[in-house]
Amino acid sequence: MDTGESLVSNINCPDFKILIVDDVMSNVLLLKILLTNEKFQVCTANCGKACIEQTRAEHPDLILLDVMMPDMSGFDTAVIMKKDPEMKDIPIIFLTALNTPQDLVHGFQVGASDFLTKPFNKEELLMRVKQQISLVAAKRIIEKQNAELKATLSNRDKMYSVIAHDLRSPMASIRMVLNLVVQSASPETVGPELFMLLDQANRESEEVHDLLDNLLKWTKSQTGRLTVVLQDLDLEDIVPGVVEIFEMIAQTKHITLELVKPESPLKVNADNDMLKTVLRNFMSNAIKFSPENSTIQIIMAQEGDFAKVSVKDQGVGIAADRLDSIFHKGETTYGTGGEEGSGLGLQLCQDFARKNGGDCYVESVEGQGSTFSFTVPLKKD
Repeated sequence: MDTGESLVSNINCPDFKILIVDDVMSNVLLLKILLTNEKFQVCTANCGKACIEQTRAEHPDLILLDVMMPDMSGFDTAVIMKKDPEMKDIPIIFLTALNTPQDLVHGFQVGASDFLTKPFNKEELLMRVKQQISLVAAKRIIEKQNAELKATLSNRDKMYSVIAHDLRSPMASIRMVLNLVVQSASPETVGPELFMLLDQANRESEEVHDLLDNLLKWTKSQTGRLTVVLQDLDLEDIVPGVVEIFEMIAQTKHITLELVKPESPLKVNADNDMLKTVLRNFMSNAIKFSPENSTIQIIMAQEGDFAKVSVKDQGVGIAADRLDSIFHKGETTYGTGGEEGSGLGLQLCQDFARKNGGDCYVESVEGQGSTFSFTVPLKKD
């Protein structure tokens, strides 16, 4: 049994309503008997105007519409119905003695789903009706599944947002304390084993805090609750501050951060927090995937009508087959010090860059390093 036959055989006829429209009463009665015997719900109308009224009142799942009627033809009736948002998706089977190619083409142009030529065969009628109803049934299933999926995603996003919001504040406090402890301690003062544990806890607290921050912002962005606040900015007032924050983290791996400033000011109209979030994610990834005693360059430059900020590392690089999907596919990755990444940050970066009129880019050679960049339009004078 093929898919079409399976759909037809599995429909529950009493769940569906069919509207019969014909000005000849004997035709209406015959069709009503045939469809009622199949357990379909049936309603009737005897002209185009009554068809439109009954459709609005009864909301049928399928309309059997006679073409040749005195006040308004079936074709004209269909034209009116297909312009109405409440009726345009209801399938129509035309009942007609007209069977020239021109008539068929015109019928499909005005919205026919199928044709039945009078006098019709009982078995053919029921087969064509059930075929259309099976499509309606399939559409119902898809719409129900879509609604359930949207509800599931909405609940998931709400849960993520609550978790991230409630955990981020205490995690920030833990991170700050561990940063201070690691900076003030040494293997000589607390012992090598305890210092190693403190250093590991410090790194992991940074990762958890970044993940929670990204998760909160991502869920807000996906649910439309994150507003882009545009303001006049000079990137030289933003980028150095972010780089300075990461100096302490870089020092734990003896990594040098080198800031390359632009030849002329890079003034933009963008969301300050979003740009900082993109740069923080690029910086965090660069440190994670760079070996000890290496250098990371943060390069600010003008590229056409855009300001461009790049973070260039000497790390492990990215395989060529992963470059095209790096900003779309969230996957767990591990840095040179065992640091774990969720892949969520890069998706967030591209989303934020595009919300500000720019984009994100990556260049990488496996085993040599990567350069992650984002652009934002320069402010026009």
